[in-house]
Amino acid sequence: MLILNIFLSFFKIGLFSFGGGYVMLPLIEKEIIQGNAWLTHSQFIDIIAIAEMTPGPVSINLATFVGYKIAGIPGAFVSTIGVIMPSLVIILILVKFLSKFYELPIVQSIFRGLRPAIIALIGLAFIMVAETSIFFDDLRSIGIAVAAFIVLTLTRINPVLIILGGGLAGFILY
Repeated sequence: MLILNIFLSFFKIGLFSFGGGYVMLPLIEKEIIQGNAWLTHSQFIDIIAIAEMTPGPVSINLATFVGYKIAGIPGAFVSTIGVIMPSLVIILILVKFLSKFYELPIVQSIFRGLRPAIIALIGLAFIMVAETSIFFDDLRSIGIAVAAFIVLTLTRINPVLIILGGGLAGFILY
């Protein structure tokens, strides 16, 4: 029964997540932490960090790691299938029909309306991760976050090096 519930939860997440892995974060949090209490918020933040560092799409990595944490390999398998299945089906249907209707004003309006909603969901994901990951009463943590942001924004340094640098800074400062 747990495996079926994991599949259905991630199917629902995949069905209502338009815009990628970071858009899924609030939905996964609501479903997995608040709805089913399968993970704690702290465990979820750790899984987000692992999913971001692992090669591949964040949404699939996140689903796989969460499923594994809940129910091992079977959980990882069904959560991954559950999260990609709605997108796969929707994309196949859209490709069939959207190519004929993409230039219609109503379709263009729908896509223009989706953009701000996706930006809002990504912003909410940022706030959720920042609340748990950045300790606002700790200046060292804020300093590492600001330094990483500045370096990422102003240079072309590989993000992996930024992550390693943040880990090294944390090791030295703490």
